[in-house]
Amino acid sequence: MKGDATAAGVREKAKSPLLGLGEREIAALVPSAPSYTARQIRAFCFAGRDIDGMTSLSKTLRASLKEDYVANPVSVMRVYVSRDGSKKYLFSLLDGNLIEGVFMPHDYGNTLCVSTQIGCRMHCAFCASGADGLVRDLHFSEILGQVVAVNAAEGGSVKERAVTNIVLMGSGEPLDNYDNVMRFLDEVTAADGLNVSERNISLSTSGLADKMKRFADSGRKVTLSVSLHSPFDEERSKLMPVNRRYNIAAVTDAARYYFKHTGRRVIFEYTLIAGVNDSDDCAEKLKELTKGFPAHINLIRLNPSGTSLKRPTADAAKEFMLKLNAMGVSATVRHSFGEDIEGACGQLRRRVSAELAAEDKESARVHTEDRKGSKFTTA
Repeated sequence: MKGDATAAGVREKAKSPLLGLGEREIAALVPSAPSYTARQIRAFCFAGRDIDGMTSLSKTLRASLKEDYVANPVSVMRVYVSRDGSKKYLFSLLDGNLIEGVFMPHDYGNTLCVSTQIGCRMHCAFCASGADGLVRDLHFSEILGQVVAVNAAEGGSVKERAVTNIVLMGSGEPLDNYDNVMRFLDEVTAADGLNVSERNISLSTSGLADKMKRFADSGRKVTLSVSLHSPFDEERSKLMPVNRRYNIAAVTDAARYYFKHTGRRVIFEYTLIAGVNDSDDCAEKLKELTKGFPAHINLIRLNPSGTSLKRPTADAAKEFMLKLNAMGVSATVRHSFGEDIEGACGQLRRRVSAELAAEDKESARVHTEDRKGSKFTTA
């Protein structure tokens, strides 16, 4: 039916999200409504209600809003539950694109990893997100929508959130989508929004040094996590092509700048790859790079994602960590969540997108065969 409608030149009317709009922006959309209505609509959106669920609004107003708007541009498509308790959320956007996030329960609270782009242009050697390049940036409401959707799905409210911590470490490079990420931070921390403390938010970057300094100057107080993955430029350039533009010296300089202007310790993400970046020389160089700088190295065992790179054993990762600790370097091995549900960024989206494309192709084939059979019968 959708294909026939498209062929006939009929397009479904594009709708805009209400989530993240300020009271004045919402009030301008409903000029004849009472003054408090905009505040109600904004609160309903953050609570995860769709327009039909905004029951204190009149049926007429709800029907009018539904013609042009949706509350949240992000909807939960599928949820995969891991044996470790984490959950992989697959989201559908209004344009049919898919993104993903991971919900990770902890004793100290629940963390949600969100995406900031569909795909990624960084093309890191070990990451599935950038395998197909960048599709597009996510609008701030689409980043925010992931948090709102999962908070509601996990039984949370605005006052008693199920999502207590947020990490911008999903698909995409957050600082490559700078303006939308800044607006997202404004809304997710707003007192009349979800009111998440910036200290409970982490942002991961591949090392866009100029944007890191701009971010520091913005006055934000979120935790900055910088993907390092090798302390040597030649090797880092192989793993992360972005290093050819922003080398290790530029990245560490920007990290120190961030600490100086925010007082927040910088986290260096370091994906351990067997035989590539786990040598004694690497440990010594990491010590040199972090000397006199209150940084922490987060060691991550490579998550298999279809590359030829090899994952080190748990014992090897611990040994590397202890080696760094003995040198006076703050380092820990991060626990990996959701390995049995394709927890790594981009894996699930790529697989499901391929499956849906195959289903559409088969459906089109069957439809064509049915039409041919119909013509043959009536001839």
